[in-house]
Amino acid sequence: MRAILEQLLGFDTTSSNPNIDLMHYVQAVLSEGGIASTLIPDAGGEKANLYASVGPAGQGGVMLSGHTDVVPVVGQNWTVPPFAMTERDARIYGRGATDMKGFVACAIAAMLEAANRPLKVPLHLALSYDEEIGCLGVRSLVDMLEAAPVRPRMCIVGEPTNMQVATGHKGKVALRATCIGREGHSALAPLAMNALHLAADFIHLLRDTQSFVAEHGLRDGDYDVPYTTLHAGKMNGGVQVNIVPNNAVVDFEIRSLAGEDTARLIEILRIGSEEIVDPLRAEFPEAEIRIERLWDYPGLGTPSDAGVVNFVKGLTGANGTIKVAFGTEGGLFDARLGIPTVICGPGSMAQGHKPDEYVSLEQLERCQAMMAALIARLEVGF
Repeated sequence: MRAILEQLLGFDTTSSNPNIDLMHYVQAVLSEGGIASTLIPDAGGEKANLYASVGPAGQGGVMLSGHTDVVPVVGQNWTVPPFAMTERDARIYGRGATDMKGFVACAIAAMLEAANRPLKVPLHLALSYDEEIGCLGVRSLVDMLEAAPVRPRMCIVGEPTNMQVATGHKGKVALRATCIGREGHSALAPLAMNALHLAADFIHLLRDTQSFVAEHGLRDGDYDVPYTTLHAGKMNGGVQVNIVPNNAVVDFEIRSLAGEDTARLIEILRIGSEEIVDPLRAEFPEAEIRIERLWDYPGLGTPSDAGVVNFVKGLTGANGTIKVAFGTEGGLFDARLGIPTVICGPGSMAQGHKPDEYVSLEQLERCQAMMAALIARLEVGF
């Protein structure tokens, strides 16, 4: 596992970069262990998903799922090389160590071990790309599994949970509000329509909607933030200070609890946007706030008494379950394929996306113990 993890950390698979070299490495490691695998490339051939199975064909089995892309290190103050493995103080450092190449290394090692064992139920490995930018890459793998005659019976997504069993996360939709005004010289600013001002009005609307949802919307106390959230993450507009801008863009998101009517929330924002610009159109008929949907992924809400929950709790020795704040590909496996899914992996997201990202050896050992217990269960047919 350590040798595999060292190699994985050496690949700069920031989402803006290809991951094909890493996938070729994984494919070679699996092949040396007698395991065939399938690559599912993107249109350009520079990124790919990977799917592999060991054990008897024609049965559901258990799927281990992980993503291979990582977030950027630009602007972060690292004290160790980000794309290399550094081991010290019972920790392994490197970009992706906890999110989530540590789990991927454990899963690959488990596949190699399982290939030498008399499994009665198969073990599957699913590795994806572009998870960090909206669970985009995995969708072609989901398409492949959707067309397969047999699908995995259950799935473990190895995002970092400190090896606790997580049954849910919020869904997410990313949106863009394009604000159209009228340009002009800043000396005559009142005669123009400042698109940045429209954007500011839209953000005020977004905050008012958030306040309403926090007070009157659905609640789930298992989350750190127990309600659906609306958040503006990026605003662009303007050329220079002496020009009134005619265009501004606000990128925002909705992270929703299961059962929340996100379409209704988007409609509330559309109606509110129209109320902002309508009084302006007599003088500025081009005034507009246009909302478009960029991408989304579904939430995960596996019942706490589901078979997959009890199964994985049995592997880890966990007593309870948690829900996580971050999104995963598990929602797609559940929503589109009907594969019952939990999230359970080494490390904590508190270390993810930061300089000097690390995963502790203790967490990796616990993950390896879960894999060993899993293989033992697959040998006896669950």
